[in-house]
Amino acid sequence: MKISSYRLFAALLTGLCALAIAARAQTNAPTAWIDPDTGHRVIQLSRQPGSESLYFNLNPFTPDGRKMVITTPDGIATVNLQTRQIEPVVKGRVHVLMVGRKTGQVYYYRFTGNPFAPRNHVIYATDLNTKATREVATLPPGENAVTVNSDETLLAGTITDIRGLTNRPAFRFDSNLTPLQQRQRKGGMLLRRFNQHLPMELFFLNLKTGEVRKFDRCTDWLNHLQFSPTDPHLLLFCHEGPWQDVDRIWTIRSDGTDLGLVHKRTMVMEIAGHEFWSADGRTVWYDLQTPRGEDFWVAGYNVRTGARTWYHLRRDEWSVHFNVSPDGKLFCGDGGDDRMVAHATNGKWIYLFQPERVPDTTGTNADETGLIRPGVFHAERLVNMARHDYALEPNAMFSPDMKWVIFRSNMSGASQVYAVQMKRAGSG
Repeated sequence: MKISSYRLFAALLTGLCALAIAARAQTNAPTAWIDPDTGHRVIQLSRQPGSESLYFNLNPFTPDGRKMVITTPDGIATVNLQTRQIEPVVKGRVHVLMVGRKTGQVYYYRFTGNPFAPRNHVIYATDLNTKATREVATLPPGENAVTVNSDETLLAGTITDIRGLTNRPAFRFDSNLTPLQQRQRKGGMLLRRFNQHLPMELFFLNLKTGEVRKFDRCTDWLNHLQFSPTDPHLLLFCHEGPWQDVDRIWTIRSDGTDLGLVHKRTMVMEIAGHEFWSADGRTVWYDLQTPRGEDFWVAGYNVRTGARTWYHLRRDEWSVHFNVSPDGKLFCGDGGDDRMVAHATNGKWIYLFQPERVPDTTGTNADETGLIRPGVFHAERLVNMARHDYALEPNAMFSPDMKWVIFRSNMSGASQVYAVQMKRAGSG
């Protein structure tokens, strides 16, 4: 009996060691290679397993374009995009808002208080070079600042009436769940939150005077706040929830004026979302489906002129997130798997898109004011993401010099930050 038990223990130990070696081998995969399916060069920018780039619409780059902020299991770090040197900046578990477009400081927040009850929300800013850190604001439970304006004079966020929710435990990620279970749990949480109809409002906090201004009080779920990258007083936000049930995308100015809907649904099951700014602040771009899961567009709305442009793309080219290059001439996408809204049969790629307008061949002088300008995307595959689990969204974005598309992936085991060269290797 003892010998049998010993053999069982030895076999179990051997198996565990083999799994550990395999896991380590996955994590220690090559850090630079030519993708055999696309011919594009891919490099791993991060080194610590569990590192991630920021969400697709959060600015991670310093104003000079030389450094990029990433998160690591230890906190916040920067990657020098010229030398690829990694430098720790902030230690501890924090939540990054963005890198300031004027000073290049990284804004982030920590929670203080009981983790099983609503907590204070403390916002900090850290200089990426000197590491000097200052406290920007402390917000009480229910208040949540999520974006900094272009000249770093305002914070914007939401205030939620959480009375009656005080003793409810906060949502926590459960590492014991499978990726599919995590998706299902997240979907259920989002639907429950949408159906709560808690009173909410937007707020703007003046960082010089401390003045707080509140607008748009409602019982809709307000989310996804993004200041314009160029206009310090223009805010993009959404009415969150199941996309087919909401007119999602809105803008408002910091004095409460010009509250406006960017896209009005016109058919059953039409969806629009994952909105983001162009670098010049003139256009709001977003994922549009007419209807959901059937016909796919990347749509743009010019906030100055009201002009609309829709670029069509194929089912397999649909992406969880899209992004636009700094010069506005190219787009990228991070693909998606067959369990997502497009149900793509071969959609697990990082894409580069060349937009092309459909030419106006009418030859008339008809008034086209207010009409949509159609176009198409011509797609090029940059990275094969077949080994990537899309429970982790890649969040592709362009580097400031427009030579690379940066994304995060777990293709080699633990998540890391990668970049793929837009120009095909050997093409000069």
